[in-house]
Amino acid sequence: QIQGFGEYGFPESHAASFALLAYASCWLKRHEPEAFLMALLNSQPMGFYSPSILVQDARRHGVAVLAADATISHWEARLEFTGAKRPAVRLGLNQLSGMQQESAWRIEEARAARPFESVADMARRANLNRHDLNSLAAGDALRALAGHRRAALWESVVSTPERGLLKEAHIHEQSTPELPLLSEGQALVADYRTLGLTLGRHPLSLLRDKLTTMRFSSSAYLREQPDRRLVRACGIVTGRQRPGTSKGVVFVTLEDEEGQINLVVWPKIIERQRRELLTSRLLGAYGTWQSQGGVQHLIVGRLVDLTPLLGNLETTSRDFH
Repeated sequence: QIQGFGEYGFPESHAASFALLAYASCWLKRHEPEAFLMALLNSQPMGFYSPSILVQDARRHGVAVLAADATISHWEARLEFTGAKRPAVRLGLNQLSGMQQESAWRIEEARAARPFESVADMARRANLNRHDLNSLAAGDALRALAGHRRAALWESVVSTPERGLLKEAHIHEQSTPELPLLSEGQALVADYRTLGLTLGRHPLSLLRDKLTTMRFSSSAYLREQPDRRLVRACGIVTGRQRPGTSKGVVFVTLEDEEGQINLVVWPKIIERQRRELLTSRLLGAYGTWQSQGGVQHLIVGRLVDLTPLLGNLETTSRDFH
């Protein structure tokens, strides 16, 4: 009997199949990163990586990602050719919180006949209700028809089609209020609430000056540091893991505007700072940087909960799966 890890025998066919999948995935990510991102977005939910992490990583590698747009987007993400050398990835309407697939299909069918003239025109022809319009407006998918997010939310209210005898009536709102634009921070909060991601600046870009004052380094800076350097890191928590073979060690992944930072938290730190470890959404870490053979992580000496710096921004992490 051929025995492997845990006395499990790996037949050659199993190993070959896994190797082929790994090779094909790596080739696709390297040579066709747009198609790779599109496929992963259309396979959600899956794995350890949320759409936000996937989009942030793809953009750092030069992939153009376009916002969900009711006049262009399909239900799922698609490749879009804009005249540039490489295609862009257009987010699908499935990325919008609360959006119904049947409603998205009706939008696709209606605009295939002719382009939409207004939000009201789209609402009537695609038979959208108030919930559908609010989902589109909140997700900033009505920008082409109504302008910025607040104006779109107003249009979604006044454009909800009437039922029965008034279904085909064209109702024109005589006066539209001058609604102020959202600030960058407000738009960021709205993006995460309605899309789970942002195509604007990363949240930590807005906090970088304050974090620098607190002497927290970016992941890009940390990647250049030598082994055993004392460092401070900070990022949004994207995952916590404690494998059964780790002897109680918890591994935490943080994300900032430059990439990811891997933390190693030993049991003695877990016992002392369980609350910071398990509840923080924005986590600061003091410790020793390890960089050996291309493998880099931070051995944690102390944790700091910096979640209040996020304000109203809601983030999620994948924990202990």
